[in-house]
Amino acid sequence: MARISGVDLPKKKRIEYGLTYVYGIGLHASRLILDATGIDYNKRVFELNEADIAAITAEIRKSQIMVEGDLRKKVAMDIKALMDLGSYRGIRHRRGLPCRGQKTKTNARTRKGKRKTVGAA
Repeated sequence: MARISGVDLPKKKRIEYGLTYVYGIGLHASRLILDATGIDYNKRVFELNEADIAAITAEIRKSQIMVEGDLRKKVAMDIKALMDLGSYRGIRHRRGLPCRGQKTKTNARTRKGKRKTVGAA
């Protein structure tokens, strides 16, 4: 089983798509990494040998792509900074409401949570 940046990649998937299971690596970054290491896109994850995995890991470090824990920590700190500043987006994060301009009268159930009935007898 291929393990990159602390993530077990799915065995049956092509490596091109398997790398996207690492937080911070999308399809474009995955293809750039594979081009730099010379690994074929169509190779399956279980077909990788230790040298291929080491090459992918080294390329991620060399290209300074922020992945997994470091990226999650940076995103959390950025949101915390917005909340500490008291900016509009920070206030929306604090209240658990959408912060990118969506309407909240009828939708936004994902952010607002389960409906709370108010004033019903």
